[in-house]
Amino acid sequence: MAGWLAASTLAAQGPGDWVHPDHDLGGQRFSPLKQITPANVATLQVAWTIDTGATGLEVTPIVVGGAMYVTAGAKVMALEPETGAVVWAFTAPAPVSRRGVAYWAGDATTPARVIFGTGPQMLALDAKTGTPAAGFGENGAVDLTQGIRGDVDGRIGLFSPPAIYKGLIITGGNNGEQAPSYGLYGDIRGWDVRTGKLLWSFHTVPRPGEPGIETWEGDSWKNRSGTNMWSYFTIDEARGLVFAPIGSPTSDYYGGDRKGAGLFGNSVVALDAMTGKLKWYQQLVHHDLWDYDLPAAPTLIDVRRGGKTIPAVAVVTKMAQLFIFDRVTGEPVFGMEERPVPQSTVPGEASSPTQPFPLKPAPLGRIDFDPAKDFGTLTPEQTAYCKELWDKNGMFTKGPYTPAGTEGTMLTFPSTIGGGNWNGIAYDASLGLVFTNVMNLGQVARMEPRPDRQTGKPSYARTTPFGGPVGRFWNPDTKVPCQVPPSGELVAVDVNRGDIAWKVPIGFIASLKAKGVPDTGALNLGGGIATAGGLIFIGATNDARFRAFESKTGKMLWETTLEASAHSVPVTFLGKDGRQYVVTAAGGGSYLASPSGSKIVAFALPKAPLK
Repeated sequence: MAGWLAASTLAAQGPGDWVHPDHDLGGQRFSPLKQITPANVATLQVAWTIDTGATGLEVTPIVVGGAMYVTAGAKVMALEPETGAVVWAFTAPAPVSRRGVAYWAGDATTPARVIFGTGPQMLALDAKTGTPAAGFGENGAVDLTQGIRGDVDGRIGLFSPPAIYKGLIITGGNNGEQAPSYGLYGDIRGWDVRTGKLLWSFHTVPRPGEPGIETWEGDSWKNRSGTNMWSYFTIDEARGLVFAPIGSPTSDYYGGDRKGAGLFGNSVVALDAMTGKLKWYQQLVHHDLWDYDLPAAPTLIDVRRGGKTIPAVAVVTKMAQLFIFDRVTGEPVFGMEERPVPQSTVPGEASSPTQPFPLKPAPLGRIDFDPAKDFGTLTPEQTAYCKELWDKNGMFTKGPYTPAGTEGTMLTFPSTIGGGNWNGIAYDASLGLVFTNVMNLGQVARMEPRPDRQTGKPSYARTTPFGGPVGRFWNPDTKVPCQVPPSGELVAVDVNRGDIAWKVPIGFIASLKAKGVPDTGALNLGGGIATAGGLIFIGATNDARFRAFESKTGKMLWETTLEASAHSVPVTFLGKDGRQYVVTAAGGGSYLASPSGSKIVAFALPKAPLK
């Protein structure tokens, strides 16, 4: 173990640290650092690189107390933040939470800990040594299947790291790669951070006598998987509230066996952080048939209207919508209405007649498609491919929330992966702006009879022109979408007016750019961060680039090539050498099938010359 860490005490966080995957418990992804500015960002250079040996990295490092903590495959590592040197490495028995770890600073009797999931367990390690934390569960491990209801087979995992609030660890549950999607348990739970003892549970699928049970027809709440919290939590520390974005119930595309709205699926839920008691909720998709999970941590913002400041929470969705709610009452700040949507024709299905839409802001990305216009500006080769795909498969669209049917092939925007995704939002309070990246990609599908995998009863499953359940509206060989560019955009929203402040394409499609198609944008997964220096740093795009944009205008100021795409969220921190670093994981992979990588890369301004 390197002496610099062994000799130090792991201090409480400083203003230059990045302590949580979202920087802070409020999910703002904003750093107060100002060393890197629009004037000098173009001089950034690689400071260090580490090869983790694990591909498909989505980790957001955390930096606290003089150490950087990352996950990679089945490993958790502590690194020296200024050099990338490995201080310690712990290998778990199964893949660990791929998006990183949570950090607890400890107290007078208990050393600091890093906490994460691995398979059906939650592990705590001593942050200084990387050894299992004494007194936590059994040899540093807690069984996540304890206390779950008996009609589910007990498999659970933590895809994202938990949240730490006072003396609590707050966890969700997900299938990820650790557990199959059937038999999944998604309750939100609070645990003692010192002992690992389970303290409270919130049932994401209500039970008899609980609020929301009436939204599940008959006994359809039983044996229900999905409806899970696989993303990040957000906590309002001053008010003791935890905000959770909940995923969709299974099956993702057929709901004939779960008629009703299906609470708390596809809902943002506010709970008392100390007890798990429900405070309020807003369901943003009723009776989901599109796999429109709420994928991103809500973000705490302040909205100034009519001379008042409203403590609010902003939620970006796969549907390319941004909802803003009063974080105390749950009321929409700019209004929300139920609008009629196309109805399913699948036998036994009962789709919701309406879906909620915010009155402001306008959709952040594409939510519709017109074949008469949207095939016309692509290259001749791409246009010919897409028109043939459209005609051969009897494609049709009826606008947002078009459900798949048994005849023809449905097209709707956005796709199952967004719109927005787990990347979430960055917030600069001084500008009153939130920033997020969106993807303009449609989904195509039809439904066909097929027995339910669990019960064997008659059911319907989704299939696509390409085979399998998930279809993107693209050429699967080239990954070029079939609609008018841009395929990816970076968007800023003025939270005080509820209007889009600026929107710019992000990234490029090399094959189209080479043929003169301008401003193509790129498909993207992962997200960005904002800094007090006036910058947004973001990878995300599948063109293997890392970029900096000016926060006020959206102007791109810096771009560098990575060995693989950074489908992750970067961080920035102040090293003990006084330099501001920006770090990103370039793992490739993801649902965009980008070429894989395994490296974490740090950037900094050039060192000042010695005098």
